Amino acid sequence: MGVDRTNLRLIRAPFHGVVPGKQVVPLGQIDRPITFGDQSNYRTETLTFNMLGFPGIFHAILGRLCYAKFMAVPNYTYLKLKMSGPHGVITVGTSFRHAYECEVKCCGHATAVVVSKELATLRGEVTKEAPDAKKSIGSFKSAEGSKEVLMDPSSSEAKKVRIGTVLSSE
Repeated sequence: MGVDRTNLRLIRAPFHGVVPGKQVVPLGQIDRPITFGDQSNYRTETLTFNMLGFPGIFHAILGRLCYAKFMAVPNYTYLKLKMSGPHGVITVGTSFRHAYECEVKCCGHATAVVVSKELATLRGEVTKEAPDAKKSIGSFKSAEGSKEVLMDPSSSEAKKVRIGTVLSSE
């Protein structure tokens, strides 16, 4: 929404429902004027929004507080929101196709957020348990300060051993 974070009121109360099964702690709250209707019949009220710290599929989620402030009645069957205006009823609606597309995007986004958080947790756990990559098992790379010496100079097999040159006398 292009809001400067210094304009947010701090809030630490988590809420649920944005990502299924997960809670979200908002960055803060901000009041914004919201208008429904057209030039001939409109209503404007100030609503309080919780600002989140991650990108979402929706720009704003309107709920019971919005409906109460506008005295609006949602009809989920017909995808309409109706409220009284100064010159009659204001109706806000959408198509079933658009609602379906939003639902699909929302489910996909929620799944991606859940999977990415679980993946980050798994990566952290694997990193803690994983052996050091520099100490690869079965590696025969020579360490710094070593030299190769023939095991048996009189033998024709030329077997060699690596001996460290920087070892202490102990």
